[in-house]
Amino acid sequence: MKTVFSAGQLAHDPRHEISDGTLKPAVEIPARAEMVREAVLARRLGEILEPEDFGMEPLARVHDADYLAFLESFWTRWTNAGRSGEAFPFVWPVRGLNIDPVPDHIDGLLGRYSFDAGTPMGEHTFAAARASANSALTAARLVAGGERAAFALCRPPGHHAAADYYGGYCFLNNAAIAAQWLRDAGAERVALLDVDYHHGNGTQAIFYERRDVLFLSVHADPREEYPYFLGHAGETGAGEGTGFTANYPLELGADWDAWSRALDASLARVAQYKPDTLVVSLGLDPYEHDPISRFRLTSDDFTRMGARLAAAGLPTVFVMEGGYAVEALGVNCVNVLAGFEAGS
Repeated sequence: MKTVFSAGQLAHDPRHEISDGTLKPAVEIPARAEMVREAVLARRLGEILEPEDFGMEPLARVHDADYLAFLESFWTRWTNAGRSGEAFPFVWPVRGLNIDPVPDHIDGLLGRYSFDAGTPMGEHTFAAARASANSALTAARLVAGGERAAFALCRPPGHHAAADYYGGYCFLNNAAIAAQWLRDAGAERVALLDVDYHHGNGTQAIFYERRDVLFLSVHADPREEYPYFLGHAGETGAGEGTGFTANYPLELGADWDAWSRALDASLARVAQYKPDTLVVSLGLDPYEHDPISRFRLTSDDFTRMGARLAAAGLPTVFVMEGGYAVEALGVNCVNVLAGFEAGS
């Protein structure tokens, strides 16, 4: 299986995040991608390719123009305001406040285009996010061109980013961008399965009223876990998309038995949908020792996960999302990919 990765993704290098009400060392750090890359090489999974530059058009097919303009101009606005270092929002247009007109001040813009305080932005954030999106797009092109599967080693991740907001360490929704590109390249139907510990709220929001992309997510119950405000079982789509979203929230502490039952249910929905391509938002944070999750999957379970995904029999684009147990991250990621190849 070919892997797509750009060293440009490492330029986003946050030092801190706001978590549990305090300023803490960041966990979405460049070492995540470096550990996975080393594991891909050590296990001889396959060739590692540089991504192509797809320009801004595929991003604009998913994200609003004003949001992209904000991301691109952020650092200039930040420094012109006399600021330096990492930026965190601190005010949001919640119920009863007016979201229009869009503020001119950088602090207002940060609140307008974010949904949490825990996602730092810096000088190289947008460039790294673009490189990450290009990795997902290149993997999608490989699969559209006949590869059985390809792995986009994306970092920063993407599934919490919606059309016009960032959060959860995510700025551009890599999996959604890949799915939309596949549609534009001729796929009639795409299934997008998110196996991250946290619900892919951004991906759900992007496709919620569409029937050409089936969105499914196996994740921790949002009544108890981030992002809290999307991911409930009753969210099944709206308008033309009614019935084309499926959420499988699980209790905290879920092990492989509980988790795999939800995976099997989601794959049954995929089989019924009969997509041309499967995109997997590959979160590795269901791992039992991940520092910010409370599921109990073992490293061997990730191999089983890969085999179950292979049994779907679909051309598959893997897009890396979360996973913060850095020392084990590469092993767990490559276990999924190797399990997929062994089951193909």
